[in-house]
Amino acid sequence: MAERMRVDEVLTALLNLCKPLEPFDMPLLDAHGATLAEDIYAGERLVMKSGSRIRSTQIGLAASIGRDHLPTRPHPRVVVISAGPDLVEPGESLSGTQEYETNSWLLTTAVREVGAVAYRVHSIPENEDQLQAVIEDQLVRADLIIISGERHDDSFDLITRTLAKMGEINAVEVAIESSGRHNFGLIGPDKVPVVTLPGDPVAAYISFELLVRPMIRTMLGAATIHRPSLKARLEKGLESNPDTRSYIRAVLSEDGTSVAALGSQDEQATLSDANAFIAIPEGESEKPAGAEVTVVVLERRYI
Repeated sequence: MAERMRVDEVLTALLNLCKPLEPFDMPLLDAHGATLAEDIYAGERLVMKSGSRIRSTQIGLAASIGRDHLPTRPHPRVVVISAGPDLVEPGESLSGTQEYETNSWLLTTAVREVGAVAYRVHSIPENEDQLQAVIEDQLVRADLIIISGERHDDSFDLITRTLAKMGEINAVEVAIESSGRHNFGLIGPDKVPVVTLPGDPVAAYISFELLVRPMIRTMLGAATIHRPSLKARLEKGLESNPDTRSYIRAVLSEDGTSVAALGSQDEQATLSDANAFIAIPEGESEKPAGAEVTVVVLERRYI
């Protein structure tokens, strides 16, 4: 039976599995998007700080002081595997109990947005040996493996059994509302970190933001690994499950002083509408309009 763990407990365990990747000098254009591994000086003046993301302005600055390479933490290589017999690629026709394969597309692009190199793999294994072969093929190019299964069948159990044969794996229930089972551990001869996320796309994305994104940021050697958070006032009251922590998709006002929960929290469409999560801790079931809440800022985009 999977152990029930709080979000912060799982995150601590996951961060213990990873560390910043070894730095090396990259040509300027290749260094774009990576993390600076050392302070950069122009004479005695500090012009770029270690741990910062290398963007176009830093590339231009480096060129202006005569540098054609920069010391960087490389982009982590992250393999995203989706496994399930009834998952159909978008663009094909559905039949019976089939559903479109969503998570690998969602997670692969989310990985790229963090600054890692992402490889997408869709597998339809019939047994543990087939899935193990797929995973072993990916170990040679992976600093981290993310796996998700289907929502309504045995694929998650198949993944769990397969990983247990490949390394040290922990199965947990993360205490997040509407979440599900997760696995994490180290597999293969090189002890590659692996995380298994729930099959539901909304739950998988929330877990990615809270648990996997900080892992990738740690591998990048980034100065900060968490999304920024702030306090804002609720525009409307809301309810949550007091037994778990809730992350409610929401829209933060442009000035950052108020926040409104989106309707239809069960629908995947609200993922693309949200620019923030409202974080409601365990033990709280209601928040009235005007209450101050903690808001995790996903991105600053407004229409």
